Amino acid sequence: MSKSSARELCSKSAAELSTLLKKRELSSHELTRAYIDKIERRNKELNCYVLQCPELALAQAKAADERLSKGERLTPLTGVPIALKDIFITQGIETTCASKILKGYVPPYDGNASSRLKSAGAVLLGKLNMDEFAMGSSNEFSAFGPVRNPWNRECTPGGSSGGSAAAVAAGLTPLALGTDTGGSIRQPAAFCGIVGLKPTYGRVSRYGVIAFASSLDQVGPMARDVRDCAMMLSAIAGHDPMDSTSIPQPAPDYAAALVGDVKGKTIGVPTEYFVSGIDAEIGASVRAAAKVLEGLGARIVEISLPHTKYALACYYIIAPAEASANLARYDGIRFGHRAKGPHELTDLFKISRTEGFGPEVALRIVVGTYVLSSGYYDAYYLKAQKVRTLIKNDFLDAFGSCDAILAPVTPTPPFKLGEKTDDPIQMYLNDIFTIPVNLAGLPGMSLPCGMTRDGLPIGMQLIGKPLDEAGLLNIAYAYEQATEWHKRIPVL
Repeated sequence: MSKSSARELCSKSAAELSTLLKKRELSSHELTRAYIDKIERRNKELNCYVLQCPELALAQAKAADERLSKGERLTPLTGVPIALKDIFITQGIETTCASKILKGYVPPYDGNASSRLKSAGAVLLGKLNMDEFAMGSSNEFSAFGPVRNPWNRECTPGGSSGGSAAAVAAGLTPLALGTDTGGSIRQPAAFCGIVGLKPTYGRVSRYGVIAFASSLDQVGPMARDVRDCAMMLSAIAGHDPMDSTSIPQPAPDYAAALVGDVKGKTIGVPTEYFVSGIDAEIGASVRAAAKVLEGLGARIVEISLPHTKYALACYYIIAPAEASANLARYDGIRFGHRAKGPHELTDLFKISRTEGFGPEVALRIVVGTYVLSSGYYDAYYLKAQKVRTLIKNDFLDAFGSCDAILAPVTPTPPFKLGEKTDDPIQMYLNDIFTIPVNLAGLPGMSLPCGMTRDGLPIGMQLIGKPLDEAGLLNIAYAYEQATEWHKRIPVL
């Protein structure tokens, strides 16, 4: 295959690739080889992949080609390459969560999402870089080093699913899975100019996802466009008896929902999301997106989400508290990093965890342990849970007068690597518009809606009613078909 034809393949959408595979105009082996070669050439400059598995990928591609040649009943993902954030448990493949403490951990089983994708015939290219234990907004808190934004190598791709977003944007995979605890799919999707969706809490199983904050974590797809996003969501969504928080309802065919008709829909724009301090270009781009939707027949109304101002403080009590409990299992005994030398059990725990956890994870463990400690539980954690209910009720009240909500994803465009690592508050403020959606357990997605004067992507956020991923995807698809932003790709 020539370099130009390989480059053309890696710029196609997953849906286009699926069609070519089914028509036998392209083999999965040929397609997979093109992506493997591109990863080998480009990954060093972006640092998206922490682990590549070319032999496995080619074997899976060969199996897919055999199924395709027999004319078996296949899924849209059969033979299509994918990549997974390194937070997903994968049988026989090292899974580290970008942390030294899990170095060398090779799981004996597949998690639900990775198992579903494997059953769908997808081809696994490798595992993607991330902020350690999904704690971060810039992908700088990784034991494997930072990921670079393919639009500007000096900028962050966002986090914690920065490797996933950058890999999709750069054409190093057509599809990727991320996780979103406070914006970790939507924020990097916005920073890298791709589509990312956080489903309703419980819509996709968390079984086999290394836990950060169990009441907030959710799995979702990241792709070049809305159709690809819907295609991947259909493959991973659905009830799982192995996850007690999994919703016992079948998932619809999300791709079938993409009719592109928004006439009669009411879309709310929250006044609290256009506050002083938001970048002017972002505000203008999201307002312009509202005008596009209005031109397509949607009704745009202003709404209020009055408890939004408490969301950041609420999140940074609940999330660290749950993180401190979830990460207590990493003790240097059962699996992962074990310090050499200590003879006392307490020293083994202390030194193993000090050596294994990075500074951001350690900070959140300390904060979480504090707010759960005797005398502070009621003052902090219990009060935060009550505020969480108020935030959720704001959304439910708003949905009494609108079908979906349109807002910015981030207050600023992608920032420079190292710019905010010394100021945790400024870093945490990047998630100010995404965190409320996680606290309320609602579906939310990011899609491209503009570019800054400096040539960096701008994302808009759509927020939906519980379990209305199909409705969100349809609104996003209608907008996408009326604009050209999703067709812009970075030049490597």
